[in-house]
Amino acid sequence: MSTIPAGFEPHFRRSPFTDPWEPLYAKRTDKAVILGLRLATPHTNARGLIHGGLIASLADNAMGYSCAQALGWKVSLVTINLAVDYVGSAGTGQWLSVESDVIRSGRTVCFAQSLVLADETVIARANATFRVVPKKE
Repeated sequence: MSTIPAGFEPHFRRSPFTDPWEPLYAKRTDKAVILGLRLATPHTNARGLIHGGLIASLADNAMGYSCAQALGWKVSLVTINLAVDYVGSAGTGQWLSVESDVIRSGRTVCFAQSLVLADETVIARANATFRVVPKKE
């Protein structure tokens, strides 16, 4: 199955770090940025399961983007804490999505949490704290 769920579009922000995982997709809601991708071999470990580093990185990105959206995209964010609990696994062909919630945002810090799902089954949960940094003009 290679279809992309409704509402997802090609990710609006690319980076050298995530380029090897393309194509990435994003879906913006009023409160969050949800990231998604169809799992393929480059996303897996030696056992053919999704790599935990991919999960952590995508959760970090999704929570950071969600904080940025909550703050009107007028600031930059730097991760100061990230915790991930792995509660399942996934393999190639599955749709992976990272759904985040901003718990609290302020002038200097933003707190977020996320669930990582493979074909709508939770495989990880994460939370992060971000330092809010004013953008340089």
